[in-house]
Amino acid sequence: MADLKLTDVEKTYGGTVNVLNDINLDIKTGELIVFVGPSGCGKSTLLRMIAGLEKITGGTLEIDGQRMNDVPPSQRGIAMVFQSYALYPHMTVRDNMTFALKIAKKSKEEIDAAVAKAAKILQLEPYLDRLPKALSGGQRQRVAIGRSIVRDPKVYLFDEPLSNLDAALRVATRIEIAQLKEQMPDSTMIYVTHDQVEAMTLATRIVVLANKGIAQVGSPLDLYERPNSEFVARFIGSPSMNLLPGEITGTGQQTSIRLDGGGTAVSDVPSRSEDMGLKVNVGVRPEDLVEATDSFVFEGKVNITEALGEVTLLYFEAQGGGEPVIGKLPGIHKDRRGKTVRLTADPTKVHIFYNEVSLLYR
Repeated sequence: MADLKLTDVEKTYGGTVNVLNDINLDIKTGELIVFVGPSGCGKSTLLRMIAGLEKITGGTLEIDGQRMNDVPPSQRGIAMVFQSYALYPHMTVRDNMTFALKIAKKSKEEIDAAVAKAAKILQLEPYLDRLPKALSGGQRQRVAIGRSIVRDPKVYLFDEPLSNLDAALRVATRIEIAQLKEQMPDSTMIYVTHDQVEAMTLATRIVVLANKGIAQVGSPLDLYERPNSEFVARFIGSPSMNLLPGEITGTGQQTSIRLDGGGTAVSDVPSRSEDMGLKVNVGVRPEDLVEATDSFVFEGKVNITEALGEVTLLYFEAQGGGEPVIGKLPGIHKDRRGKTVRLTADPTKVHIFYNEVSLLYR
């Protein structure tokens, strides 16, 4: 398939409105890269620039070492699956999948072989003679993916392909995409989504976009366990990471922080002697908080509880105008509302941020 390289890529509208800057990214053959970020950060715009549907106003896009900035979309060797299925309603599944191949003047033998292969991979063989209106949403999305597979592109682009599906169908189709990737290990895929579960379960690497650029690139677990900034720490993970203000009171291989709320945190993030007294934010994920009997990281009154069966979410009263702290305790915890609860965390799970940047990355 293909390697893809973005070098200093930027996008500006009308010569004045800049939406993307300094995008540098190497995507290797066989990777499934997921773009995530808040609404308006440029995920779909970047995908459309790779596809050739948006003009690149600065920098270079290369596919297999060839500059693609001015190459028409039809000649880039890419196939795109859109948020809407974009199927021809008057054509059968077979005709929808073969349309692009017929336009490309492929032989009947090539077309039949390509459709048979794609239909088998996507389990669409029983539906080839149906019209799109006779298919479920998940089946239509598979047809849209099949239309891309038959073209045997260098790069597959997915623009929020599951956003129109209901929750149960989303899970099923996500699993199907994961299985599809396993059956096509050499295919290069770029996938845009708002859904963290999709990003964490599908991606080889996640690209977090924010502030007109790339905030961090890494494997799903790298971003979850070692975020480089408060933004990434809070964006990856649900509920978001708790941030607790405090002051460093002990430095070295382990760092001690006295928190403004009265608790004490110990972190395995190393610090320097000159960090003593530094005002920082301590980051702890809700699922990493456990109940404490003596020393604690956080103490507060439970405002709201959400019993989900396998876990119970505790929402504490916000202090000093900040966001409420959230604890995520395994199992069922009844009658916690209105009570004061102490929570602590293992030092390996405690993050430290100074000026919104992790001490691990300064």
